[in-house]
Amino acid sequence: MKKSIVKSLESSISGDVYSQKELRDFYSVDSSSYQIIPKVIVVPKDEKDIIRTIQIARDFNSSVTVRGAGTGLVGSALNNGIILDLKKFDSLKITKNCVIVGPGVVKGNLDKKLEEHNKFFPPNPSIGSFCSVGGMIGNNSSGSRSLKYGSVIDNVAEITFIDGNGNKITLPKNIKVSKKILELSKKIDVKKFPNVSKNSSGFRIDKIKSIGDSHKIIVGSEGTLGIVLSIKLKIKDNPKKRVLFIIEYKSIIDASMNCVIINETKPSAIEFVDKTTLKQINYKFSPKTKCLLFVEYDENIKSNEKKLSSIVTGKIVKRLKKDFEINTWWRYRDSSLHYSLKSIKKKERIPHIIEDAAVPLENLSEIFRILEKLNKKYKTKSIAYGHAGNGNIHVRLISNNKETAIIKKIAQEYFDEIIQLGGTITAEHGDGLARSEFVKKQYGNENYKIFKEIKLYFDPKRILNPGKIITEKSTIIKNFEKF
Repeated sequence: MKKSIVKSLESSISGDVYSQKELRDFYSVDSSSYQIIPKVIVVPKDEKDIIRTIQIARDFNSSVTVRGAGTGLVGSALNNGIILDLKKFDSLKITKNCVIVGPGVVKGNLDKKLEEHNKFFPPNPSIGSFCSVGGMIGNNSSGSRSLKYGSVIDNVAEITFIDGNGNKITLPKNIKVSKKILELSKKIDVKKFPNVSKNSSGFRIDKIKSIGDSHKIIVGSEGTLGIVLSIKLKIKDNPKKRVLFIIEYKSIIDASMNCVIINETKPSAIEFVDKTTLKQINYKFSPKTKCLLFVEYDENIKSNEKKLSSIVTGKIVKRLKKDFEINTWWRYRDSSLHYSLKSIKKKERIPHIIEDAAVPLENLSEIFRILEKLNKKYKTKSIAYGHAGNGNIHVRLISNNKETAIIKKIAQEYFDEIIQLGGTITAEHGDGLARSEFVKKQYGNENYKIFKEIKLYFDPKRILNPGKIITEKSTIIKNFEKF
């Protein structure tokens, strides 16, 4: 009699295998609006366990979906086969300009270790204390300081992973694989790629200019091309000084247009929050204030302060130089997601699908005009905050209407407009269940064919996180958790 997949895993894996209902329920959700109950959970002890899991998945024609800390917002870590939890892969070794980490390392722990050496890893998602480095690789995370320092894809030197065939590969060291990726990169139509400074949609093959860039294909691939074993991250010295300006504006359009000129002074961050967040801040703003910009510099402080004062169209209400004050105000910005959820009544909460688009900075004000139009049309309200310097705005919709068909219509119209503006449907959260069906629209048929070629090269049996990035199915409103 043929063994079941659970029994096969139990007899082959030296780590942990779970199939109890309680644990399957626990792994059926993440921080998104979705729920998919898996068959079994594997917590591997070593790389042999991962290779065995992939082999068994191939034998049983099951999916393998890697999971980090479960903080993702689009359901990237959810699937109905095997969930692979890499929490035991938490090694961490610091060298002069790099740190070599396992995917299970929590970003908050990495930050503490680097602080002891007066170093930092630049990408800083607001959920950074809790997310795993593997998850950050999976969705090409960014954060407030990506304006100056780039996203994860710009701060990784090397990745070792197991592909869908069970092969261990290190990029860019593996010349054969690197050459194949470079060959595919030369076929793409670059004009169809978003004209933005941050992008987490599709496969980032546009970032591969040489063999030395080949590892970047794994960043943002959401576990669809390989299971990451270790990552060499680039690290930097902590800046000697910082200054943070809080600027209030009476008009959101004015603030978004002002970002273009402010960005020319090369700040490390330009962040935007609307009234929802500013109401939570322990400071008396003008009653006419509609939004705030947080503008930070970590070099040329005096000259930048002079420049900023002469170009802002809002009012500078705070100039913060002490670390504890700067960190306090950044916590207000980092809590925007929490404040937005707190301010929406439970009965008015609808799934967050359009929460991560980005456009070229000169088109930032258009995002707010599009939102105004959609709110009027569908009788919704919206809360907005985000990385204004990158043209990346996070949106939370409020509505009494729970019709999922309406949510899909709003997303379709919003993404159409974003793509027309030269933007991306997702800047830092990934495609997942929420946006994978729009990847073809984002990139066009020819680029999508190359994406399929990449997928088949690394995962010919399509067992690694199927349905993400490459999909023929519509998943945007399927598998919603009850809301």
